[in-house]
Amino acid sequence: MAKEDHKIKSYPPGMVASDSFAEFLREQLEPLGRVTLRRMFGKTGVFCDGVMFGMVSDNVLYLRVDDDNREAFEEARSSPPLNYAKAGNTIDLSFWRAPERLFDEPDEFVAWARIALAAARRVATKRRGAPARTGR
Repeated sequence: MAKEDHKIKSYPPGMVASDSFAEFLREQLEPLGRVTLRRMFGKTGVFCDGVMFGMVSDNVLYLRVDDDNREAFEEARSSPPLNYAKAGNTIDLSFWRAPERLFDEPDEFVAWARIALAAARRVATKRRGAPARTGR
């Protein structure tokens, strides 16, 4: 089986970003820098210069939130955050759904993405500064 065939079959249809939605995001978010998308965990990660600031599930964009940007993303709080179930618990991934109206307002969309990217960079910095985990 070809590698590409395996990749396609390993993700349920509809869970990752469609090609057209991925292209739309790359075009709209171009002012941020080098935006790339990568399939991961049955979803699509949205990266800028190697930092993941968004995730797509079922062609719905979710943006990174942290304590510093929750207030700016108050409008997004009304939609359920991106999460998953593990061992009977719900795990919050700290990504909130971007309001669909942003897709018709390119400047504001990029502004929200910048705020999410700043949060993602803060999270990445905290993780790099954390002590290394051991397998014990």
